[in-house]
Amino acid sequence: MLCQVCSVFFFIVLIPEFANISVCMKDPERVQDIIVSMQKAGSNTLQVIADFDMTLTRFAYNGKRCPTCHNILDNSLLIDDECKKELKDLLNTYYPIEIDSSRPVEEKLPLMVEWWTKAHELLIEQRIRKDDLAKVVSQSEAKLREGYGFFFDHLHEHSIPLLIFSAGIGDILEEVIRQAGVFHSNVNVFSNYMDFDELGVLHGFKGELIHVYNKREGAMLNTGHFRELRARPNVLLLGDSLGDLSMADGVQDMENILKIGFLNDKVEDRRQFYLDSFDIVLVKDETLDVPNAIIRYLTGTK
Repeated sequence: MLCQVCSVFFFIVLIPEFANISVCMKDPERVQDIIVSMQKAGSNTLQVIADFDMTLTRFAYNGKRCPTCHNILDNSLLIDDECKKELKDLLNTYYPIEIDSSRPVEEKLPLMVEWWTKAHELLIEQRIRKDDLAKVVSQSEAKLREGYGFFFDHLHEHSIPLLIFSAGIGDILEEVIRQAGVFHSNVNVFSNYMDFDELGVLHGFKGELIHVYNKREGAMLNTGHFRELRARPNVLLLGDSLGDLSMADGVQDMENILKIGFLNDKVEDRRQFYLDSFDIVLVKDETLDVPNAIIRYLTGTK
């Protein structure tokens, strides 16, 4: 259901980006009610919770898939050919399972743990050096979505916290944001971080494994962080996977949550699942235009 059925004044005049062909909604009136309520509460009650790979970063550019945090390493000179082959085999085996909407999450959970664990073990065997990560990122084809500058800068200027939950590699993720010049003080990242020995060589990963379908557990484990933000009960959530829907589960006393889903791949197979789960679905949209427009409206920015 396209947004043209919505209130012309609200959706087209106040937030004209909702007329974009990529925008789909199952219940436009609910979206309107949430945004109006959030705007009345004020931007000082807002926090943004986002996935990273294929949410804040592009899914594709000029018809070619962009790399995830793991792919940045997988495709680099730090990884030998045999390891690259094994990592690609893992992707070809497990990615179709990850995006298969017909399989219940409970069935996917152990398989996702299996995938991430095997991939991390392969990376550890490569004895990756910490000092090489910045160069690897700079040489990669990773790209933040168009409009990322406004997104990161505007949230920072208005002191709106941005929490990034990622099943990727935190060290790589941070480097991507840092090299884009938008790693501001309001950004907090929860991800899989590498553990380096005294010589700066990778020998493990820190903490509990975070994969695409256990972000709820990550959210609950970080309730201390959310507790600090209790005065911000309004949440703008951005994700590209149904597993991202639970990222805000640690937020206490939530008043409103607006869930935006990027539907990047297997569109017709997954469209209805996304419409049933996210308030706004952005189909093959490589920009942050719609989230930026909402943030602009909520902060009273012309």
